[in-house]
Amino acid sequence: MLTKKEQRLRRARQTRIRIATQGVARLTVNRTNLHIYASVISDDGARVLATASTAEAEVRSSLGAAGKGGNVAAAAIIGKRIAEKAKAAGVEKVAFDRAGFAYHGRVKALADAAREAGLQF
Repeated sequence: MLTKKEQRLRRARQTRIRIATQGVARLTVNRTNLHIYASVISDDGARVLATASTAEAEVRSSLGAAGKGGNVAAAAIIGKRIAEKAKAAGVEKVAFDRAGFAYHGRVKALADAAREAGLQF
């Protein structure tokens, strides 16, 4: 019997195999109870091109009180921020890697905000 985390990582591994064949940079998302993290990784997987998270000092100050990084509004801010950083790094098109998390709630809010900010996936 697989644990919940092992099941998620199994789903993530299958997705990453499919994304590797596309030959585009990937936007990967990780979420915890307190924060959400997003990274744009090069198509060969060797370099991180851009990162954004609710753990950054600038984002924390804009969110207000501590513990506000684990909600949909914070995820939308991170989605917009990662799109801006990716475009500054010269990345326009990415593959969305949700790391086995369900496309719902904070993960969906991050993806929608990144699309609205001009990132294509």
